Amino acid sequence: MDLGLAGRVALVSGASSGLGLAVAKELAAEGADVAIASRDRARLADAERDVDAAGPGRVHATALDVRDTAAVEAWVGEAADALGGVHILVANAGGPPPGMATEFGVEDYREAVELNLLSSIAMTTAVLPHLRSAGWGRLLYVTSVAVKQPIPHLALSNTARAGVLGYAKSLVHDLGDAGITVNVLAPGLTRTARLESMAGEDVEAGVAEMARSVPLGRVADPEEFAAAAAFLASDRASFVTGVVFPVDGGATGSLS
Repeated sequence: MDLGLAGRVALVSGASSGLGLAVAKELAAEGADVAIASRDRARLADAERDVDAAGPGRVHATALDVRDTAAVEAWVGEAADALGGVHILVANAGGPPPGMATEFGVEDYREAVELNLLSSIAMTTAVLPHLRSAGWGRLLYVTSVAVKQPIPHLALSNTARAGVLGYAKSLVHDLGDAGITVNVLAPGLTRTARLESMAGEDVEAGVAEMARSVPLGRVADPEEFAAAAAFLASDRASFVTGVVFPVDGGATGSLS
């Protein structure tokens, strides 16, 4: 199936590893030009090579802290100049520290909101003029299944990512007549470095125990999540907007 991504320009933040890198590679494999950003310069260089090898398009890599609004604006402008515009934003950032709700103070919640919510707003604000100019756009926000079913030991993530969902839903009516869709990706247990860090000393045993809660009986590979992201970024998803798209192997039990 041709997703119609050849020649599109995609921006992916948090793309030096994990879900962000997998999405960047998938979009590149579908023919898109991809601008990637990450705070980790060393991993970013490796990621640039991986994305470049994944597809025929161009790659633009920038070291970036998405909490720095001025730097976000500069990244978007530089990427648009280098690649000839912007059509797709995949707003992704690392998750805040795990813990129960009462273990954190106000500053912890403030930092989580800056990392996950305000960075998404800053990136969106910067790309919207380019999407409007193109008359076509895809806004994708990487959150967590916590936006459907809060996870007790991820209180900071539950709070900040729910804000991303509220913001995304608020954009749908604003942008529909501009040909811009807005969707939220809600990954479940996926084999990333963050998941492995929470698996305990025996990583394989810990991951296997986590997988017991998934109806499919395993955790996801990042590439499986990336395939869902590429579809929502594509021409083929032109009538899909305002959706929370779980990629969780059936683990989310909520009805809404």
